[in-house]
Parts: sequence; C-alpha cells; structure tokens
Amino acid sequence: MTLREIADVVGGTVAGDVADLVVSGPPYVDTRTPEPGGLFVAVVGERVDGHAFAAGAHAVLGSRPTEAPTVVVDDPVVALGRLARHVVDELDVVVLAMTGSQGKTGTKDYLAHVLATAGPTVATAGNHNNELGVPLTVLRAGRDTRFLVVEMGARGVGHISYLCEIAPPDVAAVLNVGTAHVGEFGSREAIALAKGEIVEALPGEGTAVLNAADDLVAPMRTRTRGRVLTFGVDRGDGTTADVQARDLEVDDRVRPSFGLGFAGEWWPVRLRQSGLHQVENAAAAAAMAIAAGLPLEQVADALSAAESASPMRMEVHERTDGLVVLNDAYNANPASTSAALQTLWAMGQRQGRRTVAVLGEMRELGDTARAGHVEVGAVAAQLGIDVVVVVGPEAAGVAEGYGAGAVTTAGRDDALAWVRENVAAEDVVLVKASNGAALWVIADELLAQEPAETVEGDRPAP
Repeated sequence: MTLREIADVVGGTVAGDVADLVVSGPPYVDTRTPEPGGLFVAVVGERVDGHAFAAGAHAVLGSRPTEAPTVVVDDPVVALGRLARHVVDELDVVVLAMTGSQGKTGTKDYLAHVLATAGPTVATAGNHNNELGVPLTVLRAGRDTRFLVVEMGARGVGHISYLCEIAPPDVAAVLNVGTAHVGEFGSREAIALAKGEIVEALPGEGTAVLNAADDLVAPMRTRTRGRVLTFGVDRGDGTTADVQARDLEVDDRVRPSFGLGFAGEWWPVRLRQSGLHQVENAAAAAAMAIAAGLPLEQVADALSAAESASPMRMEVHERTDGLVVLNDAYNANPASTSAALQTLWAMGQRQGRRTVAVLGEMRELGDTARAGHVEVGAVAAQLGIDVVVVVGPEAAGVAEGYGAGAVTTAGRDDALAWVRENVAAEDVVLVKASNGAALWVIADELLAQEPAETVEGDRPAP
C-alpha cells in the first residue's frame, strides 16, 4: 500500500511529499528488528518514545512527523488496528481466535501446525495477544494465507471485544477460566465475562469451541449465535465432548498417547511434548481445526508430528551426565504450575529419579497471591516431590504449603548456587515461575555446566 492509501484507511495525513511511497513489508515496533520496506509503528510508552528512533525507517505510523516518511494519526495503536481490520476484510482467510487463562500458547502452536498441513498459515508469535500484538499478527498475512490463528488476551471487560473488531473470528475458542490475572479482574466470574466476548463476536455461521469440563466455559454456549463444538479429555469422570481424547498413556518422558475421537470416528495420537496437560491443548486445537473443515485423520496425524514451537514451555533437556532439566520458566499460575509438578512427579516415577522443583513467584494474582503460592506448595507435598527450592520472598507461600524440608532462598542467584551444589546426574529438575522472575537463567546455567543435548524444544539465540 502507498502511504496515501494507508492514511485513507486509518484516517491520518501524510507528512511531506511522500504520499506515493509504497510500504511492502509488515509493520514492526522495535527498530532493533526492522522489516525491509516495512512500517515502523512509533508508540509512546511509559519510558520510551518510539518517534525518537524513527530515523532510517522506510516509513512510519506515528502521532507526529518524524525524520522518515510518516503517516500522522491521533493514536498509532488505534490506527494500526484499523489497518489490520482493512487487511482482514481484503483477504480470503479463515480467522481462528482463542483465549483462556492457560494453555493458549500450547494450543496455538498445535493448531498452527495442524492447519499448515492444509494451507499457508499465520499464527501469533510470542505473546503478541493484545491491542498491539493482534494487529501485528494480522498484518503478517498475505494474499496466499488461508488460515490466521490469533491468540487474544484480556486485561478487563471489553478488551477482547475490541480485539475481535480488529480480527473478526470465524472460529472462536475459550480454553478455560482459571485464576491467572485474577488480580486484575477480581474473580473467575469476571474473567469469564471478559473471555466470553470472543464467542459473542461470532457470526451465525461461525463456530464456538468450548471446554466441556470447565464450569464457567461450558455455559458460554448461550452467549453465541454460532454453532457450538465442545472438546474434552475422558478422565473417567463422565465428562463428554464432541471432540474427545481417551485411553491416555505416557512414556518415560511423560509424552502422552491417546485416541482422538469425533462423530464416532477415532484415530491415534502420540504427542512429542511432555505433560498430560498437553492432551487438553491438543484436543482444543483438534476441535478448532475440525471447525475449520479439516478431517479428523489429518488432524490426528498432524498432532503426532508437531514439534515444540515456543521456548521455555516444558522444554526437556538432558545433560551429558544424565541430569534432566524441565525448563517451563516462560510463565506461571497455580494451575499451570500444578500441571508442571504433576509432569515432574510422573517423570521421576517412570525413570526412578529424584524430583527437584525450583519454584519462583507467580505474578498478577492480586489478593490471591499468597493463597496461590501456598496451593502450589501443597500440591508439591501431596505429589511427594522430593525437593522444593523456593526462589525469593515473593514465593514464600510455596514453602508454607510444602511444609518442613522446603529450601528457601533469597533470590535467583542464591537458588542457582544451591542447585549447582546439590543436584546430581540421577535427578530431574523443574524450573517454573512467571517470566518476570527470569528463572530460565537457572535452567540455562545448570545446563551450561557441561555440554547438553536438547531433547524437546530449543532456545532461540539471544
């Protein structure tokens, strides 16, 4: 598009005599990773003003003129959303949107892999799930894109509705309603109110994909005009779903195998990622792919072939001396940490290893922060995790929940020193916390003590 065309779409003006300049690359917000021929979106943040870094950009979307050719608007983030909506309307693409308190990234990665077997697919990268990230994702799509997978997060009521105006979904999924971000919302019910906006945005011919086992998600069928497709895992509790996983088994690395069923048809799936919680992610991705028109056999085969796509999410590494490290340090809340602890316990049981959990702060829990950390410690105790290392005073509730024997440390460096001195080749070590705690440093340093072989997942270069 030319700058004139962009300005017309977003309601802006072109600064200078450059209206015919063509933007041929996608937009970006970080000048350290520019896109050739792309549009730099100059955002004014709390500490940094993007306009100060516009020199050398091919073109800029900003709130004032810059040294580079610029489309001037009142709010560059709002304008970026308008541009993304224009592009969606111009493309022949199926938009699949998802939200949930946990499991979004795992489900998104599975779904993107499955859909890619049927046609060119663009999916959310990293944590681009807000009012800036969603349009950046959309604007990576092109004329040949068949599927657009969009992860949507929410900080409050009305946020997802706004994101759905940018990328109106044809298929919309609510994976679960947990306690992640309860500090911002105040209750699970308030979270459900916000998450359900994604199915309210569906047209009559759209499909809502809902978790049959979640008490706040299943009732959302009354909030959509589209058809409803449920997903779930048969754990012997009587839960039924349209797309279901059953007959679960795991190998020594706790990689699940199961039967995947829909409409009376069943196909085997063997996942390459560790953790029983991956089964629900895979079932959700399968339901979304089926809603988009893919046959069950193709979905099952693709799930079995899917490799880890996002770093620091249940990465399994083995050092040459045999020590196993589970790096799940990208993010954490009570539900995801409990699932990671269950995987740690199962791996220890199946391989005869001592289990060590290095647990840091879980953020954004608000008034429930202490209770959430205590809950996680209690889960570790109930499972019989051999050693729990608590990182920093913010996570002190974990030690309280675990009880006598918890190793409390002053912070990350202290915890790293303890782990270096006390873990052995026969152990399996889980590292888990919210991303802001940066506990992945402990995993990296532990593995760096001697050459390591990556078993599942891979870390990008810094």
